[in-house]
Amino acid sequence: MHWYDKKSPPPDGAHDLGLAENVQRCQVYRPAQMTDILEKIAAWMKVYGYPAKDVFAVTLAVHEATSNAFRHGNRGDSSKPVSISYLVTQEDVLIRVQDEGPGFDPEQVADPSRPENIERPGGRGLMLMRAYSHWICFAPPGNRVTFSRRRSKQ
Repeated sequence: MHWYDKKSPPPDGAHDLGLAENVQRCQVYRPAQMTDILEKIAAWMKVYGYPAKDVFAVTLAVHEATSNAFRHGNRGDSSKPVSISYLVTQEDVLIRVQDEGPGFDPEQVADPSRPENIERPGGRGLMLMRAYSHWICFAPPGNRVTFSRRRSKQ
């Protein structure tokens, strides 16, 4: 088991954003464009009455996923989009972030909390995404991540 492994997505296809009717889809080309999207996700969560800790968790996880997509996936190339799909329901928030890069193997990312990696900069975004999501999965070739946060009990 890899350090970021958690409960996998539900087997019933409920995590497939391509099947859901109310999915919001957008593309951004620069990190500065993320502010509006993060605000929209937070607003939907507030409409559904999510606790502040859930809004924070989702916002942080989306920020980390898109930052990684811009920096590592698209390598800062602002002509390449980062695609974001999200669905906020009464029970959970489902997010997908995809870049135009070649992908990566999550198994090759070192655990940043291990003593030998404390001084190394890599892996912290993945660690935060894992910590603030209930499940997370990377689709081959590794340029698309889907994750979910369930509503916390107040």
